[in-house]
Amino acid sequence: MKILLLLVFVMVLAVPFYNHAAPALFGFPFFYWFQIALVPVASLLIYIVYRVEHGGEK
Repeated sequence: MKILLLLVFVMVLAVPFYNHAAPALFGFPFFYWFQIALVPVASLLIYIVYRVEHGGEK
């Protein structure tokens, strides 16, 4: 399940694949809004991995 964390890591480091100006969203080039969108995606994946790895432990 920890492979999901590697996915986020690779997505952030794959800059040549998303280093574009178009499509723009609310005036932000794709390069910026893609990185901004990765923050909640990464947080969600970290939460999912944590819950799966630790189950219902308190």
